[in-house]
Amino acid sequence: MVFSSHIFLFYFLPVFLAIYYALPFKWKGFYLKNNFITIASYIFYGWLVPWFVVLMLLSTTWDYACGKIITTPGQVQWKRKAALITAIVGDMGLLVFFKYYMFTVENINHILAALGLGAHYFRIMQVLLPSGISFYTFVALSYTIDLYRGEAKPARNFQTFSCFIGLFPHLIAGPIIRYQTVADQLDERKHTLSKFTSGAAIFSLGMAKKIILANSAGTIADAVFSADNPGAVNSWWGILAYHFQIYFDFCGYSDMAVGLARMLGIEFMKNFNAPYLSDSITIFWRRWHISLSSFIRDYLYIPLGGNRGGAARTYFNLVLTFFLCGLWHGAKMTFVVWGIYQGAFLILERVIGKKTLYSRAPLPVQLALTNIVVIFGWVMFRAPTIGSALTYWKSMVGLIHPTVSSMALSSEIFSPRHIVEMALCGVCVFQPTQAHDMANNLNPKKLAFCGAMLLLAIMTMFTQTYNPFLYFQF
Repeated sequence: MVFSSHIFLFYFLPVFLAIYYALPFKWKGFYLKNNFITIASYIFYGWLVPWFVVLMLLSTTWDYACGKIITTPGQVQWKRKAALITAIVGDMGLLVFFKYYMFTVENINHILAALGLGAHYFRIMQVLLPSGISFYTFVALSYTIDLYRGEAKPARNFQTFSCFIGLFPHLIAGPIIRYQTVADQLDERKHTLSKFTSGAAIFSLGMAKKIILANSAGTIADAVFSADNPGAVNSWWGILAYHFQIYFDFCGYSDMAVGLARMLGIEFMKNFNAPYLSDSITIFWRRWHISLSSFIRDYLYIPLGGNRGGAARTYFNLVLTFFLCGLWHGAKMTFVVWGIYQGAFLILERVIGKKTLYSRAPLPVQLALTNIVVIFGWVMFRAPTIGSALTYWKSMVGLIHPTVSSMALSSEIFSPRHIVEMALCGVCVFQPTQAHDMANNLNPKKLAFCGAMLLLAIMTMFTQTYNPFLYFQF
């Protein structure tokens, strides 16, 4: 089930909220609201593929049991460490198998074929990727690791922990929340009208970002990337459209998740902070997908040594971290190259120094250069293969002449409607006011604006074909 569907908006959410607010928070030792969230989240998650719920329940039980061993008073150290390793192996085992089995076997077969040992030495079975597995396994991992480090307290009971893992607002595509940030709220929280309306406002703006902006830009991006030789102008227009699409799609989902959680009395972290207003790639990664950036920093980059082992070690840690970051996004070589590309520019800013790279230029030039670097990276992120990405780059810089069909493509993607939609995307993406800012200190004008955006998004939704969130595939 997705947030931007009539089933969620008109059936699931109203029924869920009605029952949720009718229930007492706790009754005879049972956290009724939390238990109801868990049940509803399992329905939400298993709506299309019910067996996905079994996998998530297995992961939840596994990590809860390991957490109990880690935090048992007087527990010997080797048992604590064994429980942590067991949790990590279990979570990563599920993730690696379901996400990377086919990718690994295909590449092994390619290597064997190149060596003349047979094109299909290993048999490839089809493995269905469960939605959101990358997100909830990272959430579960952070719990056991933080318990081992002493940075979080254990969940009060299995009811509370299963609610934390299954909480449907963040379940499919984040943000990647950590238990210590919501632990007290799961045990006890207040439900107020101001919280609910603020959450509804953030949700409404996130819905508008997804339906009105992301889907419109995605239409242009899909048309250009499916063309053979679109030409330089069309190529830039297409990747600019994807530049807008991926931001509004994922930021819109994150806003909807934060808004829904706030409607339940739970506060999530802000996952985006105007990333396209960054004046360097370093700053970009502090503003883009903040929950993932902080996760790989705290659970990968710093444990590897961070920047404490000298320049060479720091550069190695950055490359390895972003190699794995790219691989986390998908089992394709394009994602791996995209991750290395991001790491390379972070190293470049450290080696040359941002002050000598382009910070002496006027701020608009700094922002433009940073966005150009990000845009060239998005080509690799969006393209189906490395070869097609290289071809697209060549088209962008004019090394490939456009075909006759590019004229027809131009008339399609530069229609007055698409030009207006892209202009609207540009205005919205390059202004610092975020949905969270709009939802603070709500007044009648702000409420009316948010309500109008939600209504417009819903009306627009019924005119569009099915378009799931991009990050569901990760």
